[in-house]
Amino acid sequence: MPNTRLIDVCDREADFFELFDEQCQNPRVELLVRAKHDRNLDEAPFKLFETLRSEPLQSRVRVKIPRQSARSKKSRQKARSARPGRMATLAVHYKRIQLRPPEYVKDKEAIDIWVIHAQEENPPENTKAIEWFLLTTVNITSVEDAERCLRWYCLRWRIEDFHRVLKSGCRIEKIAHKTAERLRRAIAINLVIAWRTMLMTLLGRETPDLPAEILFSDIELRNLRAYSKKRL
Repeated sequence: MPNTRLIDVCDREADFFELFDEQCQNPRVELLVRAKHDRNLDEAPFKLFETLRSEPLQSRVRVKIPRQSARSKKSRQKARSARPGRMATLAVHYKRIQLRPPEYVKDKEAIDIWVIHAQEENPPENTKAIEWFLLTTVNITSVEDAERCLRWYCLRWRIEDFHRVLKSGCRIEKIAHKTAERLRRAIAINLVIAWRTMLMTLLGRETPDLPAEILFSDIELRNLRAYSKKRL
């Protein structure tokens, strides 16, 4: 896809130096990763997080925070209370830093990246304020660039919904083919099925009166009608 810009949006488990080092060798795909580690910085009185918090305000942006369902405690996951969806106003700061290699790969060169800090102003009562530190290889030359990265990161929840459809709807983790090639083909087919399922779900919520012909061909509609009659 030579004319398509590719942005890899990752959560905190992707905050490791080797990923950014690999991107330096293959810059075709940009990275946007939520920071997990509060790193030391050269020639800075504070660590990464406090340094960004002390930067002057550069912008404010409103983003939609989706609702979050409650989750009971599991072996490796903490319990989580339910959270209603809301619109949040985020104060935005950004800064260029050098990502230093950890000790076990200290022969590597430091990598120049940008960090975007977004913190919610005036969160609802008894609600933890949103605060994100985003590491990115995208060149931030303006406030608009930083706000665009924040909106890309907000799409992470939609990606998680897509994975949920793949796992729960398509049951992709239960595929038991005997060869890797068959598994790849099955995954490729289910990716399309999951995308169509998710698209229909979202359109059904936003535009419930949309004609079925928008999404289905005549043959597909005939098959669905026949199947529905068979089940009655």
